[in-house]
Amino acid sequence: MAAACYPPTRFHHVRGTNIRIDPSHTQATRVQSFANGLCFSQEPLAPGQIFLVEIEEKELGWCGHLRVGLTAHDPRSLDVVPEYSLPDLVSMGDTWVFAITRHHNRVTPDDSEARVQGFLSEPYLLIEQVRIPRDKLVGRSRPSQYSHMLDDLYKTNVLPPTARRSRIGVLYAIRSDGMADMHIIINGEDMGPSARSLPASRPLYAVIDVFASTKSVRVIQVEYGFPSLQTLCRLVIQKHIVHRLAIDGLDLPPLLKNFCKYE
Repeated sequence: MAAACYPPTRFHHVRGTNIRIDPSHTQATRVQSFANGLCFSQEPLAPGQIFLVEIEEKELGWCGHLRVGLTAHDPRSLDVVPEYSLPDLVSMGDTWVFAITRHHNRVTPDDSEARVQGFLSEPYLLIEQVRIPRDKLVGRSRPSQYSHMLDDLYKTNVLPPTARRSRIGVLYAIRSDGMADMHIIINGEDMGPSARSLPASRPLYAVIDVFASTKSVRVIQVEYGFPSLQTLCRLVIQKHIVHRLAIDGLDLPPLLKNFCKYE
């Protein structure tokens, strides 16, 4: 299977009134309140292209979390960006949004016990004809003095979906009948088709609602096809250390150490 080649993903300049987009259009921060945090992808997604974000900052005191999905509405066509993705944007039609929660995000029964083995045992995310190296999709906690106790959790990917540094993405896969299913990806795991029979013939933009306790997110660029040499080297280094803090003792450049620990 040939590796797909997609342009870098960015946020659209059209956004909710409480959202600040950084100059690179890769970071979105809600500057006040808990609503008016809608963001869109700069371009429509191609089939199998994932729009992936990492939760960078949380805000206590609000009930609710990040919401992600797809819309067939060109953001430029909106007279006013709705206050909420759910229900406001969805009620306009041709929009499918999924509210991320700390638990119960999977929409299909999980019959595979192998999932618990972690992303290193299943290096690729496979959905229909979509094949993406799983490593870049997985969120990682920052190493700390307790890393030696938490690294087993780190390796088996149990970072809560709503936690800081959790990575959440959305894509759509074409079915044999020409329609599309929307899939939500949380830390490298497919949550199943959260919306079915989307019109694949229409441009579909990613929807990211920086809602309530989620305050800031950052776009993560994804590798398609084969993992990069840098990623493969990091996997080898991580495989042969006791825990991530041990990386500090290796004779490596500081940037490579940081990449090996949590990038």
